Amino acid sequence: MKLADLKKSGHTPSLIASFLYFDVSFMIWVILGALGAFITADFGLSPAQKGLIVGIPILGGSIFRIILGVLTDRIGPRKTAIGGMIVTMVPLLWGWLAGNSLNELLAIGILLGVAGASFSAALPMASRWYPPHLQGLAMGIAGAGNSGTLFATLFGPRLATAYGWHSVLGFALIPLILVFISYLFMAKDAPSQPAPKTLKETFSVFKYKDTWFFCALYSVTFGGFVGLSSFLSIFFVDQYGLSKVSAGDFVTLCVASGSILRPVGGFLADRIGGTKLLTFLFSAVAILMFGVSYLPAFSIVMVMLFVGMGCLGMGNGAVFQIIPQRFREEIGMVTGLVGAAGGIGGFFVPNLLGSLKQITGTYASGFIGYSLMGLAALIVLLTAVQTWKKTFLVQSNKVEA
Repeated sequence: MKLADLKKSGHTPSLIASFLYFDVSFMIWVILGALGAFITADFGLSPAQKGLIVGIPILGGSIFRIILGVLTDRIGPRKTAIGGMIVTMVPLLWGWLAGNSLNELLAIGILLGVAGASFSAALPMASRWYPPHLQGLAMGIAGAGNSGTLFATLFGPRLATAYGWHSVLGFALIPLILVFISYLFMAKDAPSQPAPKTLKETFSVFKYKDTWFFCALYSVTFGGFVGLSSFLSIFFVDQYGLSKVSAGDFVTLCVASGSILRPVGGFLADRIGGTKLLTFLFSAVAILMFGVSYLPAFSIVMVMLFVGMGCLGMGNGAVFQIIPQRFREEIGMVTGLVGAAGGIGGFFVPNLLGSLKQITGTYASGFIGYSLMGLAALIVLLTAVQTWKKTFLVQSNKVEA
């Protein structure tokens, strides 16, 4: 029984701490997207600017994920996470007490990227405590912290309606401080923490072709998940005329699908192989996003986005079922680099939707573009599998399509 095996192995408090840290951090990372309809109304932004504002924290996360990935490999995930939470308090305070100009908002968004970089410390802590045959499940549980988006999209619009969007950033400090205190007592670095590497050794992962394969795949799965999570409320308000609160509720449903199914993706990848699962998921995402591009009735769009976000969530779990088997000692740096690629994808998606809407006058072109990204990822995967068959094996399953 997988859950029984999980209890017998590793360190449960650290796994829970990793989840909580990632969960609250993810909530904070996407908070500007959840408040996007309120912020864009205050500043009177164009479609392209809307995509930029909700995408800038994701881009910031890409930059900081590499930094936190290096720190995780050198000083351990626990110290890295503690430092990350302290820094994350700065943009929340800034946004709460000020943030009255577009330039300030962009700076706050970049600093919120530190919260998104939590990925580089949370997942390595979970990974290093568990054996290879439990990687998919353990990483899926820790990675399910992306469910923090649910809290942002569900409560953010309601609180913004009652107190203003600035106050929401102040309210976000409360759960962050509570998790910070809990993390201090619960989290513990695994005994398998490798000895610190030199910077040259740390950055040696750049020379491996497999590193770039994982970056490409994750830029579509995670990039699509976080990018759509940040932009869908704007899409629902602009395209279908929903109220800001209702838009947030429907985004929450889509996010719930991806968040809940991420551990399922890791579990299924353990059972049938990550590449088999990803082959199906990328095909499904391409088809579903092409369907959304027709901009049908809202009920139909919701079904396609709900299923599509679920596929992206499972895809996130599947990618990180494979990575620890290829990169065990360099997991912190590789997680940071791959996570950065996911963040770049997440920055690209809302900007793609916003910019093409401004150019063509319709959101259809943006969703067609993302559908083509899904097809491109499928081609990259099929190419990568040929290499992986020759270079490494999963203990419980061969990596095969």
